[in-house]
Amino acid sequence: MMEKKMDIGMVGMAVMGSNLALNMADHGFEVACYNYTPDLTEKVLKEHPHERMHGFFDLQEFVDSLQKPRRIMFMIMAGTPVDSMLEKLVPLLEPGDMILDGGNSFFEDTRRRHDLLQEKGLHYFGVGISGGEKGARRGPCIMPGGDKAAYEYVRPIYEAIAARAGEEPCCAYMGTDGAGHYVKMVHNGIEYADMQLIAEAYLLLKYAGGYSNREIGEIFHQWNQGELKSFLIGITADIFMEADEAGGELLDKILDSAGQKGTGRWTSIEALRQGVNTSLITAACNARVMSNLLEEREELAPLVQAERKAEPAEGFVEMVRKSLYLGKIAAYAQGFALYSSASEHFGWQLDLGRIAAIFRSGCIIQAEFLDRITEAYGEQPGLKNLLQDKFFAGKVRENLASLRQAAAQAMLAGIPIPALACAVEYLDALGGRHLGANLIQAQRDCFGAHTYRRTDREGSFHHEWQKHF
Repeated sequence: MMEKKMDIGMVGMAVMGSNLALNMADHGFEVACYNYTPDLTEKVLKEHPHERMHGFFDLQEFVDSLQKPRRIMFMIMAGTPVDSMLEKLVPLLEPGDMILDGGNSFFEDTRRRHDLLQEKGLHYFGVGISGGEKGARRGPCIMPGGDKAAYEYVRPIYEAIAARAGEEPCCAYMGTDGAGHYVKMVHNGIEYADMQLIAEAYLLLKYAGGYSNREIGEIFHQWNQGELKSFLIGITADIFMEADEAGGELLDKILDSAGQKGTGRWTSIEALRQGVNTSLITAACNARVMSNLLEEREELAPLVQAERKAEPAEGFVEMVRKSLYLGKIAAYAQGFALYSSASEHFGWQLDLGRIAAIFRSGCIIQAEFLDRITEAYGEQPGLKNLLQDKFFAGKVRENLASLRQAAAQAMLAGIPIPALACAVEYLDALGGRHLGANLIQAQRDCFGAHTYRRTDREGSFHHEWQKHF
């Protein structure tokens, strides 16, 4: 029988789970570690011995080692593995115990599990974790969602291990049931769009501008000193400089095909369900789909390829920079508009300014202008769209001509820029007085009697349309 009870249990000792456990142990918490395959627990404890990390190889002993009410965090694969572990674990728990799912679970699964465990007197949390391996070890961004009163019991642990933006922990309670996983899902959707926009800036610089990888790396390094400063711009600058052991830069040896795990796609689907335009996120998902059509792309390249000229005009690099910055603003505006919609739709009362604040450090999309987003929602908590804020509206006016020019040059040169093109379309539609929707509604009424509204009087109308030809 152990004399000292553990502060928290970690189920799942792969990269993220083991690094979070080490982070917790570093901050003075006693951590019980369990993995369904004992060899992984043994490996972690052998390679990273820590006086506050304790391995358990029997689930009952693991549960018994924890102080009550028990705090048990999952860092396991989303989907069936989570339900399987719950089937084994829940019968061993007591009312008041809490399970904290830190994986990338679909938020609707989290809502289902939350309701199921609530009936048994247990607290179930969906906890978004961002920052990757290094973030987990040294300070991630943490987005918990679940019972607000119960959260107070785990808050000291999460705030201790989280990244810091100044003196503030990058951790905040998001809302009930699936709110934490929803916020993480959309975070990842924004990440997809951000990465795609950066990739398109690279294509412009390389194939329309004629710059070498090393030159592009230097350009990105300069950009990272200004308003584009972010985690992704910083690591991208270094990627361009990375040498391959066989000679040349490693980037040119990497297959032009990107994977995805589903969170970006979930974001796009949920946006469609809620009637929110997240076109940049959808474009980024589709770009990854297209990147995997390697044989088709090779076959069709001669048919659709335009001539690519490496004759950059004066100010070309600055034009691309401004385009990338405005594209990023549009992507964040779409993501936060989805947060606003979901907050109302699910009754979560999401604090958009606080979400922006915790994204400022520890997570993949951390960026300099998140300070501005935090300020925007601090000044106007009910802001429906980020572009209604005076700072971001000013940036649209300042950069829109460059975005249009960059998109036009890319299209003329046959360079695919789906996200930048969607940014132009989004801004034009958002500020468009005429979208052609009057014609669409006339068509709907003509073939399906769906009715229409008029500009000169109230009510809904149907017209008996005549055939004129």
